[in-house]
Amino acid sequence: MRHLFLNGPVQNGPFTLATRPGKAVGIRLAAALNAILGLPLAPHLWNTVTLAGDLRHREANGPRIPRQRFEADLIADKYPPGQSPVGGIMTDTDAEVAGLALEMIENNLRARTLTISRETVPSCRACGHMTGTGSHPCNACGSTDTREHTGLHLVAELAKDRPVLDRSDIHASHRQQPKHLQHTAANVAERLILSRTRDHGIDLSPLGLNGLVLDPRVGIHATVLAAARRHEADTAVMTITENAANHIAAHGQHFREHGGTRLQYALHGHLPYDHTASLQPLHEAYRATQAIKDGFEEWFLPLFSLRAKTATSPDQLPSLFKHYMRSHLAKPVAADGAVLEVVQRSVSAGDTVWITNKQAVANVMAARATVTAAAAEI
Repeated sequence: MRHLFLNGPVQNGPFTLATRPGKAVGIRLAAALNAILGLPLAPHLWNTVTLAGDLRHREANGPRIPRQRFEADLIADKYPPGQSPVGGIMTDTDAEVAGLALEMIENNLRARTLTISRETVPSCRACGHMTGTGSHPCNACGSTDTREHTGLHLVAELAKDRPVLDRSDIHASHRQQPKHLQHTAANVAERLILSRTRDHGIDLSPLGLNGLVLDPRVGIHATVLAAARRHEADTAVMTITENAANHIAAHGQHFREHGGTRLQYALHGHLPYDHTASLQPLHEAYRATQAIKDGFEEWFLPLFSLRAKTATSPDQLPSLFKHYMRSHLAKPVAADGAVLEVVQRSVSAGDTVWITNKQAVANVMAARATVTAAAAEI
């Protein structure tokens, strides 16, 4: 398998996918692109290594349950009853993710792109949490009493022979390369501390770093690569917003390739799900069924977000719905194989022009309907 699209792990906060559908854009986009390529359903990926998660677990009422179970229950509640993802769920602390992450760390230590060195970092005197620079209360306990603490940490040295983010790291055609992101992603320190004080995460004690876990910005990359390895993909394409990519790219520089699998970013924009109710007059004019409305919101809009890489404005929704409906009305009984092949090549190359082509979208719709009908007969 050449490509497999996977969502950038979603932070496991207190929300559901029904109440915050914008959180599911990357999940829906990855599923739509994999389906176009005829690939298997990929797992939904979740980011559970957060300070907010530590605090939620500490403050939870009732008997304290293990953190892994606490996170699993929170993830399960994201989905409607009985609708857990067919492709499964993977988190950034699963055993296969942790094993892969430690493999990559050991390889990088041998290559000397990572080191274990004694570092002095600002820490909270009350709870020991790494506080970062600046005078502010500890995010873990609220104390304002900090100190400089010296101890062993995992440190990454940015590569000097290549940029933090270059064209090969972005799944996009030549004309859609995000030059601004490639510039801003490099605005980081030359040495990055990759070990963190957290209650939950990939334990670094096998490396002699007791009490520390792997920075979740690295763990996110390991999660995507672990899911790709499970499916034997050559290239793992992470669907992610430009802002999120800017936040994690430097930390992932040494963690975008392992065991013959390469990780790339596919950038998508934000969608105005809070404004989709404004389409009601158009729904009525086109006599749109619930299935048609769901297809627009859950399938077509995520695909369009791949083309509108920053954000889709509410004002665009009516014209996008009309394009979707024109494509739906033009949908052939059977998809044209030649048209589908062109779309598949575009998806593999990171070209998004086809998304605004009525004939292309109509044929993809026809192929999707055929697969859905076949699945219903099983």
